[in-house]
Amino acid sequence: MSPKRIKQRFEDFTQALIRLEAVLKEDPNQSDAFIDATIQRFEFAYELAWKLMQDYLRFNGIEANNPRAVFKESFQQKIISDGESWLTMLEDRNKTTHIYDEKQARRIYEAIKQGYPRI
Repeated sequence: MSPKRIKQRFEDFTQALIRLEAVLKEDPNQSDAFIDATIQRFEFAYELAWKLMQDYLRFNGIEANNPRAVFKESFQQKIISDGESWLTMLEDRNKTTHIYDEKQARRIYEAIKQGYPRI
């Protein structure tokens, strides 16, 4: 794992957050498409976040091969301060991938809007 790759991953993650923050400024009552877009952009940011953490851990000689392991190790290494919130995001990310339920989508949208720990 090279510092260059970590830097690129960080830049991609930063852009994903900017795009997520942009859609969060829209009024979801105008169109359900804003909720869908928010969830999709959350998924992108989430994927980049855990992969960035994984790259950083690997650079430091620590192996973690899935999101749950990455979050637990990142919490132990003090990379993140709220491991439980990241595990909740993992559960919600899995729900958005495998099922679509409007009530569930609204709940996840609100969790994203409230800031999940400011990714």
